[in-house]
Amino acid sequence: MNAPSTLATTPARPRTRMRDLPAKMRPTDPTKLRLAALRRFAVGITILNIAGHLFLGFEQTIAQLIVVVLTCYVTELAVETLVAARDSRRPGYLPDADSPSRRTRVLTLVNFLLAAHISGCALGMLLFVNDRLDLFVVAAVVAISSKYLFRVRARSGDKHYFNPSNFGITVVLLLFADTVSIAPPYQFTEYLGHLGQVALPAFLACIGLFINFIFTGKLPLIFAWVGGFTAQAAIRAFFDEETSFLASIAPLTGMALLLFTLYMITDPGTTPRSKLGQVEFGLSVAAVYGTLMAFHVAFAFFFALTIVCACRGIGMWMANTAAWQHHTGYGRLRSNVAELQRRSSNVARQSGVGSPMELVDEQARRSR
Repeated sequence: MNAPSTLATTPARPRTRMRDLPAKMRPTDPTKLRLAALRRFAVGITILNIAGHLFLGFEQTIAQLIVVVLTCYVTELAVETLVAARDSRRPGYLPDADSPSRRTRVLTLVNFLLAAHISGCALGMLLFVNDRLDLFVVAAVVAISSKYLFRVRARSGDKHYFNPSNFGITVVLLLFADTVSIAPPYQFTEYLGHLGQVALPAFLACIGLFINFIFTGKLPLIFAWVGGFTAQAAIRAFFDEETSFLASIAPLTGMALLLFTLYMITDPGTTPRSKLGQVEFGLSVAAVYGTLMAFHVAFAFFFALTIVCACRGIGMWMANTAAWQHHTGYGRLRSNVAELQRRSSNVARQSGVGSPMELVDEQARRSR
């Protein structure tokens, strides 16, 4: 007769669900989470720029890319130094330790410049100004300066509400409309053939969706923007016989709008955190875009994002103002009540009762 087996069965490892991936891969510390997202965005956009100039056929020159990125670095460091001196604090590019190592100093500087690097690469990839360098300098200075000029107080401290690279593009498009344009869509897939024209956008879409799913949590915003874009195309085609639905929705499949959807409109620092806020933000950008397109405004998605960010910043400022007025009004009310209590206490003492409550008790005894 065989003896029963004494080996303990190991419990089955629970399967990881898709919805649990962000919690497992996303850092819990907000600072580390921000750095993780910035590092991945920076690496991705750097690789895309290098590949674009070497293999894809970018129309900009390498000198323009270098100039705009370096200008972003210099502007970020200069403005941060001035603001830190004004606020009597340590600049963000310096470590907190009193005697940091060289590695710590370099790592702190690199982490600080990640956002400026992303903005510079975006400007160098999306703007087209022939062979001029000065307009890239203007766009870089405007983009980085907007982070320090247009700020509003939030729960986590002061924050900027304009997407830097998008704001820089919008300003130079408005100021230099006869000279500045957006890079042509064909530059991303010009030399890739039919297979590459599908493979590269699909690859960038997968990477962008993964980063936004894990590190930024902006998928609701992306879906709301895409859904709103489709809705505005259908509405425009319904009310305007000369507008084709397929032609109106076709830009969504282009590289420029793909990069805008996955890597610009989802900027964590200038978009809402809540799911409802993200949906409202994405739908608002789509609605403004459709309105601008109805008036035949070129490059409408850049202007739409700038307008919605401006409205959001104004709304946050008005909410802060109302909260401050409520707080100060409540404070004045409390001070007035305290003053009335003090005066009534003085009157009660002079009448020989002692305090307002004692006066009430005395009145109650008399009534009985």
